Amino acid sequence: MQTSGKTAFECTKCGACCVAPDIAALDKPLGLRCPHLGDDMLCRAYESRPAVCRSYEPDQLCKEIEAPTIEERVAKYLAHFQLEDEAERMKATGLTSRAAVHAAMKAK
Repeated sequence: MQTSGKTAFECTKCGACCVAPDIAALDKPLGLRCPHLGDDMLCRAYESRPAVCRSYEPDQLCKEIEAPTIEERVAKYLAHFQLEDEAERMKATGLTSRAAVHAAMKAK
């Protein structure tokens, strides 16, 4: 599929973009599942999702991280950007708020 000179990719609804990156507009930390991501890997807040989510377009990275499970896709995404250690530190805090995680890490 071509649009304005660049290749467009179809969203596979794999959910990796809703788990792997941090999303400041949703106060979602790196590597943690967005609270709006349903079990069907669809956004439950689709109509009111923030601009960062609305503007996201699937790209070559989506193809590169294809895997059978969400956990494998997220691991590949984090590895691509060399964020595995940072994501583990975030997860280890047990906090689910991006702001709370950063405050806790800063306090150390």
